[in-house]
Amino acid sequence: MISVGIIGLGYWGPNLLRNFAESAGARVTAVCDLRDDRLAAAAARYPGIATTKDARDIFANPAVDAVAIATPVSTHADLALRALQAGKHVLVEKPMAASSADARRLIEEAARRRRVLMVDHTFVYTGAVQKIASLVSGGELGNIYYYDSVRVNLGLFQHDVNVIWDLAVHDLSIMDHVLPSRPRAVSATGVSHVAGGHENIAYLTLFFDNNLIAHIHVNWLAPVKIRRTLIGGSQRMIVYDDLEPSEKIKIYDKGITVNSQPDSVYQLLVGYRAGDMWAPQLTATEALRAEVAHFVECIERGTAPLTGGDSGLRVVQVVEAASESMAARGRLIELDAPAGARP
Repeated sequence: MISVGIIGLGYWGPNLLRNFAESAGARVTAVCDLRDDRLAAAAARYPGIATTKDARDIFANPAVDAVAIATPVSTHADLALRALQAGKHVLVEKPMAASSADARRLIEEAARRRRVLMVDHTFVYTGAVQKIASLVSGGELGNIYYYDSVRVNLGLFQHDVNVIWDLAVHDLSIMDHVLPSRPRAVSATGVSHVAGGHENIAYLTLFFDNNLIAHIHVNWLAPVKIRRTLIGGSQRMIVYDDLEPSEKIKIYDKGITVNSQPDSVYQLLVGYRAGDMWAPQLTATEALRAEVAHFVECIERGTAPLTGGDSGLRVVQVVEAASESMAARGRLIELDAPAGARP
């Protein structure tokens, strides 16, 4: 049984608390937050857990095997590093850190301490994304042409990061998991409509090898909530709508065929193929429940997590470069190939 301490009971922390408390392989020993009302609510729902306003109490507690961190982005690296140094396994909310340098530091510390470092890229553990990954890796879509996503809603405005660090991280983690290659460069534009605030609307374009391109639109100032992604391949195409109650993935047997004479572009003929559409059956397991079970399993078996430090680093590198591009009004920023990158 893995004993877990949870730091941060704001928006996401209570979800982590619930799932760890209900996990067959874990128990919650202690929780930490700066607000008394949040601690009181946790203690009332889960009698017997220790509460504290000082994270050092959790780090120093020998009964705590692992720490889950759900705090503002600017605090992720410091808290995760201190937890690792205290010999704890760590699950840290996305994004992993506020800089790639901090992300690398966490990876190195986890390796040195032989501890599991996992990033809370929740969407990777959904049945929908797992199915997409299976379809792509199995060649069902053919060559991947594009990834196009819209992720918008009204709020929640974040005080310490812009909308890319908040919302685009989801799509970047999905892309990191399902696409056959890594982005080589990124261009981003965005603006803030709140005086002195961070950008609340942004557009990212990512360039890959082999003419694969990705576009992500994120927005905190939309009148409706949209979570829709299109993935186009040479054989089939996918529409992924996370807000759909049942048919979250629809696979379309649609595309084009090109016939051309090599001697003349005027002989180019484009044909259109329109076949069937089907919606595959997906697992109904809550993504965070699956993620928590995976974290516990990795600790027990000493295996690397699906969304470990390397994937967290890759996402942070793209977000970091996108923010740099946005500050330069869309200047193209080349991306270095991080550890664990695909060709």
